[in-house]
Amino acid sequence: MEDALTAAIAPFDPSSCLIFAKDRLLFEYYRDESAARDKAKIYSCTKSVLSALLCIAFDRGLLPGPETPAETFFPALARAADERKRRITLRHLLTMTAGFEWTEFGGLNSFPRMTRSPDWVGFVLALPLSDEPGVRMEYNSGVSQLLSAVLAQAAGMPTARFAEQHLFGPLGIEDYYWERDPQGIHTGGFGLRLLPQDMLKFGLLLLQKGTWNGRRLLSAEMITASTRTAVRSGPPRPGGYGWHWWTGVQAVAPGAEAAPAPALEYFYARGYGGQFIYVVPALEAVVVLTRDRWRKGSRQPDVFGERLLPVLAGGRPTDRQSSSFYH
Repeated sequence: MEDALTAAIAPFDPSSCLIFAKDRLLFEYYRDESAARDKAKIYSCTKSVLSALLCIAFDRGLLPGPETPAETFFPALARAADERKRRITLRHLLTMTAGFEWTEFGGLNSFPRMTRSPDWVGFVLALPLSDEPGVRMEYNSGVSQLLSAVLAQAAGMPTARFAEQHLFGPLGIEDYYWERDPQGIHTGGFGLRLLPQDMLKFGLLLLQKGTWNGRRLLSAEMITASTRTAVRSGPPRPGGYGWHWWTGVQAVAPGAEAAPAPALEYFYARGYGGQFIYVVPALEAVVVLTRDRWRKGSRQPDVFGERLLPVLAGGRPTDRQSSSFYH
């Protein structure tokens, strides 16, 4: 299988690929020594780490339920002229259905305008609404920044410190870097750097329903709630979306002598340029991919869905290519 997996990742040219399945590390690839040693920029995979931290806060009673109005943490929403802002809940922020007028890239370029502003949270809260909260999913790194601010308020400590105490520390993740906004709030939508091996640990925690070395870090109920499909996303990033996790399902073409395989459900963290953490419960598998070579806007193969997943499931890789890019 190692040769098949090596061939499967070749078109993607990853800097690293780690695959854990059936209680063992099945495949470990690094382009060079630095890919194993240096922390990878995981970009929007940061969102899924933040999701797990928020779930831990829910479990511990530090955060009220997901139906809690966001104005509980941001009084500016209660004072807004648009009364719809008072109906935004934590769930809307988690599923990116808050309704803010936002274009991540292209058009209005909301993301770079936020990062150039002196107050990122204030920038997002002041945005007009284009939709009633809960009606439509719009990919929005700004609401991720709001959620990092919510966690810091609820926990009474910076987001990264909360991670050290309740996630990174128990997982043995010591070598990381996490950016902050001008107010010192850790970036919720991007900005985290982790070793590929530590990305795998995080994925394994989710696969193991929140337990690590016999210790429960977050509840299975929260994992289920956060990683199941809550809304559908449209182009240019189509797919299912949960609480800052993407979701997918794919039927695998059978091998020459195999019976047709059932459709496999999975959830995953997705970061710009090809950073991924995939969790496939039915295969008891976690796949980590990092990438540091790409041409902006270029066509990229769906190396997981079209090549790796079929090999892991005992089917046939395909040669189709996806036209999507990842942020």
